[in-house]
Amino acid sequence: MNDLPILSLVTFLPLVGAAFILMIRGEPDIVARNARNVALWTSVITFALSLVLWFGFDRHSAAFQFIERIEWMPAFGIAYHMGVDGISVMFVLLSTLLTPLCILASWDAIRVRVKEYMIAFLVLETLMVGMFCALDFIVFYVFFEGVLIPMFLIIGVWGGARRVYAAFKFFLYTLLGSVLMLVAILVMYFVAGTTDIPALMNYGFAPSLQIWLWLALFASFAVKVPMWPVHTWLPDAHVEAPTAGSVILAGVLLKMGAYGFLRFSIPILPEASATFAPLVYTLSIVAVIYTSLVALAQEDMKKLIAYSSIAHMGFVTAGIFTVTQQGLEGAIFQCLSHGIVSGALFLCVGVIYDRMHTREIARYGGLVHRMPVYAAVFMLFTMASVGLPGTSGFVGEFLVMIGTFQADTWVAALITTGIILGAAYMLWLYRRVILGKMTRSDLMNILDLSGREKLVFAPLVVIVLWMGIYPVSFLEIMSPSVEQMIERYQVAQDNAGDLSFASLLQGVIDPVALSSEE
Repeated sequence: MNDLPILSLVTFLPLVGAAFILMIRGEPDIVARNARNVALWTSVITFALSLVLWFGFDRHSAAFQFIERIEWMPAFGIAYHMGVDGISVMFVLLSTLLTPLCILASWDAIRVRVKEYMIAFLVLETLMVGMFCALDFIVFYVFFEGVLIPMFLIIGVWGGARRVYAAFKFFLYTLLGSVLMLVAILVMYFVAGTTDIPALMNYGFAPSLQIWLWLALFASFAVKVPMWPVHTWLPDAHVEAPTAGSVILAGVLLKMGAYGFLRFSIPILPEASATFAPLVYTLSIVAVIYTSLVALAQEDMKKLIAYSSIAHMGFVTAGIFTVTQQGLEGAIFQCLSHGIVSGALFLCVGVIYDRMHTREIARYGGLVHRMPVYAAVFMLFTMASVGLPGTSGFVGEFLVMIGTFQADTWVAALITTGIILGAAYMLWLYRRVILGKMTRSDLMNILDLSGREKLVFAPLVVIVLWMGIYPVSFLEIMSPSVEQMIERYQVAQDNAGDLSFASLLQGVIDPVALSSEE
């Protein structure tokens, strides 16, 4: 098994399925049916292969594992370098789990250009997994930017009435931020002479240069999270995207920004991360409080959940920049939990949208009388979203609260208001849609979850409870990598002392400051 290129198999197997679908010919109905079957089986096999990472991972090591390296552009020192640590392996598993569930959820909902839709989803899976496995900054950038293309098509072709506007807004926001990341990569390459991520972690850039590099990377990662005030693309993208597109967008793509902070900002640019931590805290607090209040005012279910995603990711960014054991582990755990819970909530919206073709909250009410199984599933994910003990949402938020309290008590106090507001808007949504009397005649014959829909929700229910009841099975994988990150961060802080904007000014005046610190 050690000689098996498992990461490359997990990354590129979906492309094989996509190529197979591309060659399918015949009557439209036959093509659509075969495309669905090939996409489903390809994604299921990919997930099964990714479980090798879970069972074969050394939980006591902080090193990158399952390493693969092939020289790609040797003249420039750029290689196809793949590997996962205790942080990235969790995001790979999240991506490979959600993809087959999204394909199942799209089984009947997508009836136009089914072949192209399934190809887009499989290509998207390859790009997501490759991004989390990449250990070369150039390779990471290729996957990171490549994700935009299939998601742009999924929103723009199979989305709602304003799908073209939402798709272009999504594409332009994320692309413009990423241009600065490319500049940062080039600067790192010319200064350090490499784009290898482990080598960059050990390099030690000059503190004044770190300021500029951090800001360039922040422009890209903040849009992806998304952080306030560059969050406005997300509600539009969620509302117009098909259900499965919203699931992947909330479940995986929002985690790309958080992963960027964890993989690059904190370990490679530690002094700058410490300098800008107050800025991140401020933006996180605004995101948590402001978007929670906006969520309370929404009448569209998807838009409400979209704003709730921004608020929950505010917890993540605050936890990351505490650079404490509890804060970092809580942020990563919250990423995983939010990926499952928000994805499940969008699936819940998709279930009734497929039946009634409306997401307006006022159009529902009393669904518990006709859809008891659906009401129970929706209740579980609602409770997980508000952080009920025993669910995955509680563990992540609790650890983040401990970490932020250690870093800054005021940040912890203000972030806590997000938990209260989160309970308010999620319980308000559940009461309006599920409880009360069923007064609308067109709801009288609405059907409960089908067998296929139950199959989609079953693994998500199990994982939410598993993470809430036995979180150590997830925390033990990420702990060594988190501990190593904190150790490197503290060593860098001890060696560099305080980094202020005065040193930034000195770096602008004195070009020598832009050289590396040996």
